[in-house]
Amino acid sequence: MSSSQTPVRIAFVFLVILAATDAHSDHRTPPPACGGAAVGGECHSVARALRLKLIAIPAILAASVAGVCLPLFARSVPALRPDGGLFAVVKAFASGVILGTGYMHVLPDSFNDLTSPCLPRKPWSEFPFAAFVAMLAAVFTLMVDSLMLTFHTRGSKGRASSAVAHHGDHGHCHAHALGQADVAALSTTEAADQGSGDVEAGNTTKAQLLRNRVIVQVLEMGIVVHSVVIGLGMGASQNVCTIRPLVAALCFHQMFEGMGLGGCILQAGYGGRTRSALVFFFSTTTPFGIALGLALTRVYSDSSPTALVVVGLLNAASAGLLHYMALVELLAADFMGPKLQGNVRLQLAASLAILLGAGGMSVMAKWA
Repeated sequence: MSSSQTPVRIAFVFLVILAATDAHSDHRTPPPACGGAAVGGECHSVARALRLKLIAIPAILAASVAGVCLPLFARSVPALRPDGGLFAVVKAFASGVILGTGYMHVLPDSFNDLTSPCLPRKPWSEFPFAAFVAMLAAVFTLMVDSLMLTFHTRGSKGRASSAVAHHGDHGHCHAHALGQADVAALSTTEAADQGSGDVEAGNTTKAQLLRNRVIVQVLEMGIVVHSVVIGLGMGASQNVCTIRPLVAALCFHQMFEGMGLGGCILQAGYGGRTRSALVFFFSTTTPFGIALGLALTRVYSDSSPTALVVVGLLNAASAGLLHYMALVELLAADFMGPKLQGNVRLQLAASLAILLGAGGMSVMAKWA
């Protein structure tokens, strides 16, 4: 999995560096509405900003690791196993966090970037590109999810037919060896039914496992894009008044978002190596974005037209992915499933957990 996503991450970093290079090559003074914090103002301090960024990198890294690893290690606790009610409530809370991230953090950032006065009014102010790209990203995610399950189902049906035929032939030959025609017919039917049932159950489990793995891959991609973008903006900023509350907000943000991703990784049934790779990529993306912003401080400008367009479109696509994954793959799949449908109290507790998760991220939108 990690190797298939590596080219996408490299392409994303290339786009960010390209945007920074374009900002450096544009020596024209932007209009006053395009400027950031005033240089020399009370909040502008290169030394204090650098100190806060160096604190933020290990703090956010530790919070990310703690959040994503908590569900992975909690399975040794009986109450927090994936088949338990408490795990469903915690997962609902984390899904609410992911939903709040998409609606309250990522999508508004995309609107702000793509409607910035630094961009020409035509076409950016004449068409809602942020909502359009988010919609396309959600539909594209649905198409990928559906196609992958279709290909898997076709392959499973072929294997099921061959397995049933094998069981039937075996039962038929064994009965004739005993010289019992009636027993042959009965054993053939029973063997075929038993073989078909076993294969069908196995295919259902494999299909669910594949679905969980698709969820993990797409969800992590949406989170990674947003994490690098927000880390880049923080790393390039010299505004202490902005960075200080952002450090605390991002720590909570990454921890709760990691809990949602960690629960999905646990249900995907990955091996130790793949789990480690997923945890590594999630935990290091925001610190990497901050470090990249530090390295590009002299050349990166978040008010550059190219930077605004690239970051705005990436945020819009990330928002569409997060909306689809949170609502369809995580919340709808659990709430329409037998566990919550058969327990009204658990369903109400999960609903409250969603509101708490989404509400918490909505409050954090004031700072992050």
